[in-house]
Amino acid sequence: MNVLIVDDNEIARATLIQLASRVKDITVVGECIDAMQAYNVLQEEAVDVILLDIEMPGMTGLELIRNLGTKRPLIIFTTSKREYAVDAFELNVADYLIKPITSSRFIQAIDKARDLLESKEDQFNINTNEFIFIRDSNVVRRLELDDILFAEAMGDYVKLHTSQRFYAIHNSLKAVEHHLPAQKFLRVHRSFIVAIDKIDTIRDGVLIVHEKTVPVADAYRATLNKRMNVL
Repeated sequence: MNVLIVDDNEIARATLIQLASRVKDITVVGECIDAMQAYNVLQEEAVDVILLDIEMPGMTGLELIRNLGTKRPLIIFTTSKREYAVDAFELNVADYLIKPITSSRFIQAIDKARDLLESKEDQFNINTNEFIFIRDSNVVRRLELDDILFAEAMGDYVKLHTSQRFYAIHNSLKAVEHHLPAQKFLRVHRSFIVAIDKIDTIRDGVLIVHEKTVPVADAYRATLNKRMNVL
């Protein structure tokens, strides 16, 4: 479970990191001092759960959730204020923790988030060695991983491109990235994930994949070169 911690208080962030370190399946992918920094991280990282403070300088935690829209990770609020509870649950958050947060209450919230994530697996199931199941219109379809050339974000949808056609699924690119095996697929742009073994050439910041072009952002170039084992 990938977790992002967002709180402008250093001690609060340290406390949450310590609590998270006691749970085996939690990986803290980052800590942010404000909501804007968190917003930018969420454009690049696959995050399952945000541990989110409400009152922060600039954008509040409530405003961050509204800006993320429906395609967002699960939210667990971590705040010293009780008066935001109604607003929070109207936004369908997973839980609402009042500081100081006890270990038992933290684990309860994480267990609830884990159950919610597992329930979502019914919409996107995967065997990371061979194939995935995707919902294509009203049909659940088996798609071989080896057939996928790249994934492309298109608004509220992701196009999974193969050599013959593409499949449009109603999901976020972050969610798709989380379910594709990292040993085979790599994010190369905020809007593209590519199958490493399907890359034909790379030139001037553009990949050629089965005669289709895929842009490479500067932030991903070094990682791509390393994964391609460029000499």
